[in-house]
Parts: sequence; structure tokens; C-alpha cells
Amino acid sequence: MPRMTTIDTGGVSLRCAIEGPEAGNAPLVILVHGFPESWYSWRHQLGPIAEAGFTACAIDVRGYGGSDKPEAIEAYSLEHIVGDLVRLKQALNGDIPAILIGHDWGAPIVWNSALTNPQHFRAVAGLSVPFAGVPNRPFTEVFRQHFTSKGKFFYQEYFQEPGIAEAEAEKDPRDFVQRMMYAISGDAPAGNHFDKPLGSTFLEGLPDPAPVAWLTEDDLDFYEAEFAASGFRGPLNRYRNHERDFEWLQNWKDAKIEQPALFIGGTRDPATFMFGAVEDPVAMMKPFVPNVEGHILDGCGHWTQQERPDTANRLLTDWLAKL
Repeated sequence: MPRMTTIDTGGVSLRCAIEGPEAGNAPLVILVHGFPESWYSWRHQLGPIAEAGFTACAIDVRGYGGSDKPEAIEAYSLEHIVGDLVRLKQALNGDIPAILIGHDWGAPIVWNSALTNPQHFRAVAGLSVPFAGVPNRPFTEVFRQHFTSKGKFFYQEYFQEPGIAEAEAEKDPRDFVQRMMYAISGDAPAGNHFDKPLGSTFLEGLPDPAPVAWLTEDDLDFYEAEFAASGFRGPLNRYRNHERDFEWLQNWKDAKIEQPALFIGGTRDPATFMFGAVEDPVAMMKPFVPNVEGHILDGCGHWTQQERPDTANRLLTDWLAKL
């Protein structure tokens, strides 16, 4: 088991799971999870990264698990969460730059942390969600054009109104996590299970989950306990900051991620192909991340490092060894 500690970043305190040498005695790797997850999403990566000679630190993002959970929606803007990573790095590693790895929401968090703070982060890896550059309009405008205006359900639209998605998820956190994870995994039946009319609930129409080796009853016990204690308001507030994030990122609209970078996606992950908008995510990234190495895993769904831990660990540690 990793060493569990809480780090005061000045704005919030973050719960961290750490394996490997004490921070400062080896290169620091910070791992950032997505929705609806936890530091625990990196349970298969902490040991191998530590064994490769690094200090591996998986965090609970603000709003989750053992980290602080501010009430205000604006407390979950990208600017605040990037600031958490900068101050966490400084607390653990002083002036020495760290390496970032993120999955799902954690991917745009680490991509944009590397973009906006190259002095603090010397390399970056994103799983599932590619980097498409600084946006030229808020993502709310994009999904409302392609989904909402056409009477189609889109999960991020459903998450916009505070309280609605919280009530659905908090009714049975275990069921919510299991159904969501299964529905967009490589093990789910083929088809878009979120192709439903505007006004549907999130869980409506999702397939009944079958047992899968990568999400055990013990794993579900952990996630259930975390979200039963923390609730879903903080995690969902992340989706309610698209306009704030857009405005903040305009300060870097011509910038590129120049650091060494790694992308790992899956052929059955809708986020990897940006919901059908991109044919080749690695080629799409090249103009914005010139030093990116990319891998697309055949048959892998959205939960990259949990569905394919051995492959993800090999790709991550091979890449880390080259830095």
C-alpha cells in the first residue's frame, strides 16, 4: 500500500498516495485522476513507477475523497486546479520540475498545467483525452451546437445544472460508478449508449454491467465508500467552469506544449477520438505538442490504466526512462 499523506497547498489540502523514495530523493511524478475516480485509479501504476526510480504521487483532486471540497462552483476552475498542482510540486519538490500524468479530466488538467507552467513541469503524459490546443470557444458552445440544439443528450449538458446529476449519482454511488465505468469500457456491448434524447437522465439506457476483471467488488467497495462520504458536487463542479477555463486559457492562445509528451488512448474510447470529431488523435496533437509520442490500444475503452494496467505501465515506464 502507498503512504497516505495530506499536503497543504495553500489554497486547499490534497490527499496524496505516495510510493518510492521520499520526495526530493528521486524525480517526482504526479498522477491526476478523472471523473468519477480517485487516487485509487492509479493503484496499478504507483508501484511500477516507484520501482523505475521515481517518487510516484497520486492525488485526490480537490472535491474528491480525502482532499478539501470547496462549495463554490468557481473553486473548480482549471486555474485553481492547475495552481494546486504547482503548489503541490513546490511543497514536495521545491524548485525542481516534476513530471505529470493524467487520465480523463486529469488529462486536460496536466496538459494545461504543462502548457501554462513549463518551468514547473518538465514532461507530461495524458491518457484517454488528447490535447487539441487552446480552445477558440468554450466547450459549452461546442456541445450545445452538436447535441443540445439538435435535441440530443450530452452528459456535460446534463451536468450543468447544480443538484440534478448529484441527486442521481448520490442515490446509489456504487451503481453509478459501476454503470458509468462499464458503459464506456472496452468490455461493454458495441454502440453509443449515450445516444438518447435531451431530457434523459445520465444512467438511462446504459447497459447492465457484467463482471469485468479490472473492476472488482473490492474496487467498487472503495469507490462506493469514497463517494458516499464525499458526494458528487465537487467532482461535477469541474464541468461547470468551461467559460472560466476558456477565458483563462486565452492568455496562452499561441503557446505549444514543448516538453516531452506521451499520449495513450483506446480504439473503443469515445474521448480519444473526441466523440467522432478526430480520426487520428496523435496526428491531431502534433501541431500543439510537437514532442508527443502516441499509442492507441486496440479494443481498450475509456479507463485506460485500469483496463490495461500492464500495457499502460510498460508504456509509461519506457517513456519515463527516456526523459
